[in-house]
Order: sequence, then C-alpha cells, then structure tokens
Amino acid sequence: MILRPCRLFSLTILAALTVADFAAFAQSDAATPDPVALVRRAAENELKASNGNHPYRYQLHKIDDNKITTKQIVETKDGDVARLVAVNDKPLDPQAQQAEIGRLNNLAAHPELQAHRHKKEKEDSERANEMIRLLPDAFLYKHAGMVDGPNGPCHRLTFEPNPNFSPPDREAQVYHGMAGELWIDKGQERMVKLEAHLIADVDFGWGILGRLYKGGNILVEQADVGDRHWETIHLKLSLTGKALMIKPLSFQTTEDASHFEPVPPEMGYQNAIKMLLNDNSTAQVAERHGR
Repeated sequence: MILRPCRLFSLTILAALTVADFAAFAQSDAATPDPVALVRRAAENELKASNGNHPYRYQLHKIDDNKITTKQIVETKDGDVARLVAVNDKPLDPQAQQAEIGRLNNLAAHPELQAHRHKKEKEDSERANEMIRLLPDAFLYKHAGMVDGPNGPCHRLTFEPNPNFSPPDREAQVYHGMAGELWIDKGQERMVKLEAHLIADVDFGWGILGRLYKGGNILVEQADVGDRHWETIHLKLSLTGKALMIKPLSFQTTEDASHFEPVPPEMGYQNAIKMLLNDNSTAQVAERHGR
C-alpha cells in the first residue's frame, strides 16, 4: 500500500560565497546522490518487502463518492479480511451489524469465495509491483534537497516523463503523462511519498481500457509502522476520464490507514474472521470516529 540532507547543503552554499570555501561547496555537490540510482534501490526495497510475510491488522478510513466507511482489516496468508464497523463516521445500526456478521460467517463457510478474492489481490499486487519496477526508467529525476519525513530525513526528488521510456504495456503508458515529487527515506531507502500530477491526457489499461484526463492528482504516503515494516498510511486520488472511451470515469478517493498491529504469519482467513467477530474494540473504534 519516503527523504533529507538540506541543512548541510544550504550551509555549504553560504560558505561557497567566499573563495576559501569553494572547495567545500564542490565536495557537497559531488556528494549529492545519483537520483536514478536512489530510485532504483528504493524500488528494489519495495519489491523485496512485497514478497515478505509480515501480516498486520489495521484500521482503514475511506472517503469514496461522498460515502465514508471505517473497516477493521486483517492480513492473512489467505488474503485480507475486513469487517465494516462504521458508515459516515457512525457505528452500524443493529440491522447493519447483523448483516455484516452474517456476511463474515458466510465467507468463513465458503473458502472458495476467499480464494477468488485472494487470487485477485495477488494479480493486483503483481501489477503494482511491475509499475514500481518501471519507476527508475520511466522518469527523469532531479535531487531537490532534503525534507523531514515521518521516520526521519528524506531525499526529495522531482520527476518528469522520460521521453526515451518505452512502456511495455498499456498500464505503463500512464507514466508518459505524469510529473511530480518522490520522497525516499534516507535511512532505510524506502519510498515515503509519491505525489504525481497528470500533465497530459493518458491512455490506461488496468483491467479496463480508457483515458485519464490532464489535471488529475495522485498522492501515496508510506511510513514505518514498527520493526522497519512499511505500510501505506495515506492515499488520495482525484482523477477523471473515460472508460472504453465512452463511459465517464471519476475517482475521488481518500484512504487513511492506522492502528497497525502485527498478527501471526501463519494465521488463516477463518481465524481472522473469528478475531474480528470476537473483538469488542471494533465498536469502540466506530464510536471514536463518530465523535
């Protein structure tokens, strides 16, 4: 589901105003990391992490099409399991609560349903990994100094489309119309923040053919949630376009993930359902959002 050496750089620039300190300025400039190599290492670290087995339980607050939902989600070896605990920041009423419990009990009784969902999750993950793998070559990067990230200093990089990049498929064509910033954590070389803007209309093909219009925005933020394990904590999409070149599309979504807690790697989805159904804290979480 990202950056930092700016103070020293600024001080070095000030020192370079004198002839005696010009050498120090040259050394600082030479020490600026190669942005492409930095992105390549960060991409490799993201891909390594995606193959790890570090499941977590967390809370997801989502605003989508003017509807607000809060879910408790548990990652398992069989795929994610979610329990809806609030709608529009209010706890579920008794009828909706029973419907959600019934849905989870039905899911527990039909492993084939979870297997189908898990297959789709893996397919989406593989597509996302391929997009990450292409990042170093898809853009031209410039190091723009250091900034403070959620876990310490970050490298701030700006990027624009690489005219020499040849997309391997329709999904990657979106990169030809994107520009923005990428933050990379200095200590762990993980992507902390990706903020991209569509600077041109672009065709795309992620399960559906269509076009996204110029002016859209994408924001993804990650953080170390404990023990050097990184998770996406914030996502915001504001995109418009057309599907199959006919049907209007609009993605106006904001997601915030929090309250991360590790769960046993061997946990299956049915045990995760039991955990969600037996945990009274879900109601308390919903009540906190309602205030």
